[in-house]
Amino acid sequence: MSARSAAMAALLMMSLCSPAQALSELKPAHPEAADVEQGPSLPPLDEPTIGPDGGLPPPDPIIRATPDSQSEDVSPDPAIAEDDVPLDIITDLAQLPEPARRMRELILAAATTGDPENLRALLGTGPNATQLSFGEIETDPVSYLRSISGDSEGQEILAILIDLLNTGFVRIDAGGQDETYVWPYFVALPLDSLTAPQRVELLRLVTAGDVEDMKAYGAYNFYRIGISPDGEWRFFMAGD
Repeated sequence: MSARSAAMAALLMMSLCSPAQALSELKPAHPEAADVEQGPSLPPLDEPTIGPDGGLPPPDPIIRATPDSQSEDVSPDPAIAEDDVPLDIITDLAQLPEPARRMRELILAAATTGDPENLRALLGTGPNATQLSFGEIETDPVSYLRSISGDSEGQEILAILIDLLNTGFVRIDAGGQDETYVWPYFVALPLDSLTAPQRVELLRLVTAGDVEDMKAYGAYNFYRIGISPDGEWRFFMAGD
């Protein structure tokens, strides 16, 4: 055996005879990693609830808001609330604006003369003409009033004017562009709601048979008069 071979054999024997390095003695490749402070440990996750059929748990019930659970105050529709408010029946002529009160007096004065011609100057012309019908009239307004009167002279229609303007009245569209004082107040009341004195007042204008026909129709449909706050005679007509 050469000297070189003998030396290598001796080295091999020495390595086999050395005790193996214990695992506890092994050091990490990066010693500084072992010194890193660990954060707080997280709590364990809850175990999932198993449904009665062994599958996923049933979903939570849906929470629905109820009126009692709503803190917001819901106000009624102003339009609906306003419609439910009954109109005031006015009997005090002092509540009429001066121009409207003056027109009422002029109509009464003309009607008491017995001549419909005296109404002509009050009926207006053009866009301010008093509406006497839902449709177009084919003659001048005074001739038309004579034609719808029960007599040939038109005096019945004058009597109707006087009777209407001596009833209570109502204020329509208060504060609006079309604000109007309307006679009689029956135009704004359900006929079934009339009191005994109000029914008597209505029967001064029409017959009992007319009242029954109106109830069947659903509203007062005899003549009515409208005067604006600034004294314009807006309409004198029958129907609804």
